[in-house]
Amino acid sequence: MTEILTEAFLPGLGAGYALAVPVGALAVLLVSVTARTSFRVGASAALGVATADGLYALAAVAGGAALSRALAPVAGPLRAFAAVVLLGVALRTAVRALRHRGKEGGPDRDVLQRPGRAYLAFLGLTLINPWAVLYFSALVLAGGAGALGDGAAGPAAFVAAVITASASWQLFLAAGGAVLGRTLTGPRGRAVTALLSAVVVSALAVGLLVRG
Repeated sequence: MTEILTEAFLPGLGAGYALAVPVGALAVLLVSVTARTSFRVGASAALGVATADGLYALAAVAGGAALSRALAPVAGPLRAFAAVVLLGVALRTAVRALRHRGKEGGPDRDVLQRPGRAYLAFLGLTLINPWAVLYFSALVLAGGAGALGDGAAGPAAFVAAVITASASWQLFLAAGGAVLGRTLTGPRGRAVTALLSAVVVSALAVGLLVRG
């Protein structure tokens, strides 16, 4: 149990929060939807985002072990490449946060008022996010998702942790939309959360290099 916690669940939490924390366009939309409708609608949208993140994590662990065995001869260079990709993601996040720190968010979009439609809309918007694909693909190539053991417990714990992290953060944003309106999506809030995510992703990249 302790091994699953330290090697699967905790890394899954870190990966999930690193992907979910930055307040970008989708997070601004989530808070805006909740502020203009209800927490029920916002929570449904939040769970749509978490579902998509969980599906990406599931795809990563499903092929992670096979990829790790097949790519074992070049594991070192691939780990370094994945670390560079993650550092690039962190740098892009930080640069965008600093570049737009004094700007307000874009105009609100028309939103669907029903929880079911909000869930499907945010599920689809998250599934087409290219950075989510790149992020989890980098973890797979680095062995981060493939080094969870041959059994089902480790991968299941990793996926559950990613979903837990994503859902908790998205529900926090929805609650923020219901209670605080647009406060969390102001220039300072977006900059702080984006920089925090950049630090977390950078730490993941450094960890890959140290482990290699």
